[in-house]
Parts: sequence; C-alpha cells; structure tokens
Amino acid sequence: MTNTQVTLIQIDNYGPWTVTPEPRREVDLQTLQSRLYADLSQLVGNRDGYVFFTRFDNMVAVTNGLDVDDHRLIQESVRNRYPVTVSFGIATGTTPVQALSDATDLLQEAGSAQDKSRREILDGRVVEEEFRTDDDVHVAHFDVNDATGKYTDELDAFGAFIHIEQAYASLMRYMYEANDALSFFVGGDNVIAVCPDLDERDYADAIEYVREETGIPLKVGVGEGRNAHRAGIAAKHALEVCRADGTLVEFD
Repeated sequence: MTNTQVTLIQIDNYGPWTVTPEPRREVDLQTLQSRLYADLSQLVGNRDGYVFFTRFDNMVAVTNGLDVDDHRLIQESVRNRYPVTVSFGIATGTTPVQALSDATDLLQEAGSAQDKSRREILDGRVVEEEFRTDDDVHVAHFDVNDATGKYTDELDAFGAFIHIEQAYASLMRYMYEANDALSFFVGGDNVIAVCPDLDERDYADAIEYVREETGIPLKVGVGEGRNAHRAGIAAKHALEVCRADGTLVEFD
C-alpha cells in the first residue's frame, strides 16, 4: 500500500496581483511563474521531493520526507525572493488523488486563492518518520515510442506538440479516473505519474487506452521508494529496460 504525501502549492492572491495597480506585462508574469517553479523544484528537490507545475499559480508536490519545518523554510525563501507568497496544504493518503483532494480542502477552508487576507497558510499533516516505508511512493515514467522518428523529425514543431499533448491528456484523464493517479507532463514526450500500488495489467490497460483513443503508443517504467526521488530514479531505470528490450511495461 502506498502512503503518498502531497503538498498543494498555491500562490496567494495571484489573480488580483497580476492586474494591480494595472495589468502587468505578460512576459513579466511568465518569467515570474517559471522562475518560481524552478526555485520550488530545487528547494523541494534538494529534499528528495518532486514539484509539478500544473497551472503554475497552483503546483503539486510529492513531499514524502519533508516535515512541517521544511515547508515553513521554503515559504520563507519564496517570501524573501518574490513579490508574492505561497500557501501550502499538506496531506497523505493511500492514493495520490485522495491526498491531493485533502490538501486542496485545507487551502479552500482557509480562504479563497484571491483572498487578500489569506497569506502563507501552512496546514496539514506529514508522514512521520516512524511510519515511513520503502514503498510509500510509486512513480511511473511514461514516454512515447519513437517520438523523435514519428513526430519530431517528421512533423512541424507545433504538429508534434499537438500529438504529444493529445497523448498526455488521454493518459492523464485515464490514470486519474481509473487508477486514482496523478500524471504530469514533464517535457519532451515524457509524463510522470504518481500512482497507488498498481500491477502490470493496470499499466498495460492505460497504454492500450491511449493507443486506441489517440493512436499514440507508449511505454512505461515503474519504481517505488521512500520518497519521490528514489521512486523516480527507479522508474527511469525500468524505462531504460523497456527501451533496450522493446517491452511496454517494466518494474524496477
């Protein structure tokens, strides 16, 4: 059984801030969002967690191994570097979807994302060290079979992007609805899914669903670990076995 710790990261009062005292240049907003994501990715990553950008004003982190003090220090670092602050809702669950739902409830109960009085909320609970195990986090690393040959080197850049995004959207929806998993596009033709304890048939069904819906073939490597970093590295090694052996699903 997995025990995923998820942190919902939400920029405080971001919508009103982008138009106060007048609408800010889009290039400046995009720069701020990308730099904030990069900093959060490093701050959490240095503690063996993962951050995924989702909508940028909302980000999802897998934070097994980070305690409340770690979260507080990250909030302080953001406050010192940026004109905006961030709130954190932390929750755990046997599925990533359950954990994220509970983390979302914590922030929503604390006030609207556009509430001027809501600042740097830090609420929730973590997986205490005594309850942590070596298979708390399951990560699946998907990619497209021969994406370079079929899309990058054959289609115009935007056409290739459309095909990859179609596969991502199909996979994301299927994994969320069928398996209570959270899937995130991480660049190129790669999707990382944070999953409950699934078997080979579950992953094969997901790959078949995407192929039937979009015509795009996928493969996946799956790993587990005490934190996102360990599980993710294991998934990468399993994916390399897929590439070497021509298989569709491999577990590290």
